[in-house]
Amino acid sequence: MSKILGIDLGTTNSAMAYVEGGEPKIIENKEGNRTTPSMIALTKNGERQAGLLAKRQAVTNPKNTLFSVKRLIGRRFTDAEVSRDQKLFPFEIREAKNGGVEVKLGDKWHTPQEISAMVLQKLKQDAEEKLGGKIEEAIITVPAYFDDSQRQATKDAGDSVLDIGADTI
Repeated sequence: MSKILGIDLGTTNSAMAYVEGGEPKIIENKEGNRTTPSMIALTKNGERQAGLLAKRQAVTNPKNTLFSVKRLIGRRFTDAEVSRDQKLFPFEIREAKNGGVEVKLGDKWHTPQEISAMVLQKLKQDAEEKLGGKIEEAIITVPAYFDDSQRQATKDAGDSVLDIGADTI
Protein backbone atom coordinates (compact mmCIF):
# COMPACT_ATOMS: atom_id res chain seq x y z
CA MET A 1 0.00 0.00 0.00
CA SER A 2 1.37 3.40 -0.95
CA LYS A 3 1.80 6.09 1.65
CA ILE A 4 -0.46 9.14 1.80
CA LEU A 5 1.60 12.31 1.70
CA GLY A 6 0.64 15.26 3.87
CA ILE A 7 1.67 18.58 2.34
CA ASP A 8 1.68 22.01 3.87
CA LEU A 9 1.74 24.05 0.65
CA GLY A 10 2.92 27.34 2.05
CA THR A 11 3.15 30.78 0.55
CA THR A 12 6.86 31.03 1.36
CA ASN A 13 7.89 27.46 2.22
CA SER A 14 6.27 24.04 1.97
CA ALA A 15 6.71 20.92 4.07
CA MET A 16 5.69 17.27 3.77
CA ALA A 17 5.07 14.38 6.11
CA TYR A 18 3.54 10.91 6.33
CA VAL A 19 2.22 8.82 9.20
CA GLU A 20 4.16 5.77 10.37
CA GLY A 21 3.04 3.69 13.33
CA GLY A 22 0.50 6.36 14.22
CA GLU A 23 3.15 9.10 14.37
CA PRO A 24 3.69 11.87 11.82
CA LYS A 25 7.15 11.90 10.27
CA ILE A 26 8.52 14.97 8.50
CA ILE A 27 10.16 14.13 5.18
CA GLU A 28 13.32 15.98 4.25
CA ASN A 29 13.59 17.17 0.68
CA LYS A 30 16.34 16.16 -1.75
CA GLU A 31 18.57 18.89 -0.35
CA GLY A 32 18.18 17.51 3.18
CA ASN A 33 15.95 20.29 4.50
CA ARG A 34 12.64 19.96 6.32
CA THR A 35 11.11 22.83 4.35
CA THR A 36 11.21 23.65 0.65
CA PRO A 37 10.90 27.19 -0.73
CA SER A 38 7.60 27.47 -2.64
CA MET A 39 9.41 28.91 -5.64
CA ILE A 40 9.70 28.08 -9.33
CA ALA A 41 12.28 29.61 -11.67
CA LEU A 42 13.42 29.41 -15.24
CA THR A 43 17.18 29.75 -15.64
CA LYS A 44 18.73 31.87 -18.36
CA ASN A 45 19.36 28.68 -20.36
CA GLY A 46 15.68 27.63 -20.09
CA GLU A 47 15.92 24.99 -17.35
CA ARG A 48 13.05 24.90 -14.86
CA GLN A 49 14.06 24.80 -11.20
CA ALA A 50 12.02 24.38 -8.04
CA GLY A 51 12.58 24.95 -4.36
CA LEU A 52 16.04 25.90 -3.11
CA LEU A 53 17.59 25.97 -6.58
CA ALA A 54 14.93 28.48 -7.69
CA LYS A 55 15.50 30.58 -4.58
CA ARG A 56 19.26 30.70 -5.15
CA GLN A 57 18.90 32.39 -8.52
CA ALA A 58 16.12 34.81 -7.51
CA VAL A 59 18.41 37.81 -7.08
CA THR A 60 20.11 37.44 -10.45
CA ASN A 61 16.96 36.48 -12.38
CA PRO A 62 13.95 38.08 -10.61
CA LYS A 63 11.62 38.28 -13.63
CA ASN A 64 11.81 34.50 -14.06
CA THR A 65 11.60 33.51 -10.40
CA LEU A 66 8.06 33.02 -9.16
CA PHE A 67 7.32 33.19 -5.44
CA SER A 68 4.25 33.74 -3.24
CA VAL A 69 2.05 32.55 -6.11
CA LYS A 70 -0.25 30.99 -3.51
CA ARG A 71 -1.45 34.55 -2.86
CA LEU A 72 -2.92 34.54 -6.38
CA ILE A 73 -4.43 31.05 -6.53
CA GLY A 74 -8.17 30.98 -7.11
CA ARG A 75 -8.41 34.77 -7.30
CA ARG A 76 -9.90 37.06 -9.94
CA PHE A 77 -7.54 39.52 -11.61
CA THR A 78 -9.81 42.34 -10.43
CA ASP A 79 -9.47 41.38 -6.74
CA ALA A 80 -7.94 44.13 -4.62
CA GLU A 81 -5.35 41.68 -3.25
CA VAL A 82 -4.10 40.91 -6.76
CA SER A 83 -3.79 44.59 -7.58
CA ARG A 84 -1.79 45.17 -4.39
CA ASP A 85 0.45 42.13 -4.92
CA GLN A 86 1.09 42.98 -8.56
CA LYS A 87 2.95 46.10 -7.44
CA LEU A 88 5.28 44.02 -5.25
CA PHE A 89 6.18 41.18 -7.62
CA PRO A 90 9.13 41.54 -10.02
CA PHE A 91 7.49 39.06 -12.43
CA GLU A 92 4.62 39.83 -14.80
CA ILE A 93 0.96 39.20 -14.01
CA ARG A 94 -2.00 39.53 -16.38
CA GLU A 95 -5.68 38.77 -16.57
CA ALA A 96 -6.51 35.31 -17.92
CA LYS A 97 -9.29 34.74 -20.45
CA ASN A 98 -11.52 33.42 -17.66
CA GLY A 99 -10.95 36.54 -15.52
CA GLY A 100 -8.42 34.80 -13.28
CA VAL A 101 -4.72 35.47 -12.98
CA GLU A 102 -1.75 34.34 -15.06
CA VAL A 103 1.95 34.77 -14.30
CA LYS A 104 4.77 34.84 -16.82
CA LEU A 105 7.65 32.38 -16.64
CA GLY A 106 10.06 32.72 -19.54
CA ASP A 107 7.92 33.34 -22.60
CA LYS A 108 4.90 31.36 -21.35
CA TRP A 109 1.96 32.32 -19.17
CA HIS A 110 0.80 29.97 -16.41
CA THR A 111 -2.05 29.92 -13.93
CA PRO A 112 -1.20 29.96 -10.22
CA GLN A 113 -2.53 26.37 -10.10
CA GLU A 114 0.07 25.30 -12.67
CA ILE A 115 2.87 26.96 -10.71
CA SER A 116 1.62 25.39 -7.47
CA ALA A 117 1.52 22.04 -9.28
CA MET A 118 5.20 22.50 -10.16
CA VAL A 119 6.02 23.02 -6.47
CA LEU A 120 3.88 19.99 -5.56
CA GLN A 121 5.63 17.93 -8.24
CA LYS A 122 9.01 18.70 -6.67
CA LEU A 123 7.68 17.74 -3.22
CA LYS A 124 6.17 14.51 -4.55
CA GLN A 125 9.39 13.51 -6.34
CA ASP A 126 11.47 14.21 -3.25
CA ALA A 127 9.06 12.20 -1.06
CA GLU A 128 9.06 9.25 -3.45
CA GLU A 129 12.85 9.26 -3.52
CA LYS A 130 13.09 9.47 0.27
CA LEU A 131 10.39 6.84 0.95
CA GLY A 132 11.33 4.53 -1.91
CA GLY A 133 7.81 4.20 -3.29
CA LYS A 134 5.12 5.84 -5.36
CA ILE A 135 2.90 8.54 -3.85
CA GLU A 136 -0.63 8.27 -5.21
CA GLU A 137 -2.60 10.24 -2.64
CA ALA A 138 -2.05 13.44 -0.72
CA ILE A 139 -3.72 15.78 1.70
CA ILE A 140 -2.83 19.42 1.09
CA THR A 141 -3.44 22.06 3.72
CA VAL A 142 -5.05 25.37 2.86
CA PRO A 143 -5.54 28.38 5.12
CA ALA A 144 -8.87 28.61 6.95
CA TYR A 145 -9.57 31.94 5.24
CA PHE A 146 -9.40 30.42 1.71
CA ASP A 147 -12.72 30.61 -0.10
CA ASP A 148 -14.15 27.76 -2.21
CA SER A 149 -12.44 29.02 -5.37
CA GLN A 150 -9.01 29.09 -3.71
CA ARG A 151 -9.56 25.70 -2.09
CA GLN A 152 -10.66 24.15 -5.41
CA ALA A 153 -7.72 25.70 -7.29
CA THR A 154 -5.33 24.16 -4.74
CA LYS A 155 -7.06 20.79 -5.09
CA ASP A 156 -6.81 21.06 -8.90
CA ALA A 157 -3.06 21.70 -8.60
CA GLY A 158 -2.70 18.56 -6.47
CA ASP A 159 -4.87 16.46 -8.77
CA SER A 160 -2.76 17.39 -11.79
CA VAL A 161 0.38 16.09 -10.07
CA LEU A 162 -0.94 13.01 -8.32
CA ASP A 163 -3.00 11.52 -11.17
CA ILE A 164 -5.37 9.93 -8.64
CA GLY A 165 -6.33 12.72 -6.35
CA ALA A 166 -5.62 15.13 -3.59
CA ASP A 167 -7.83 16.46 -0.85
CA THR A 168 -7.54 19.80 0.83
CA ILE A 169 -8.08 20.44 4.52
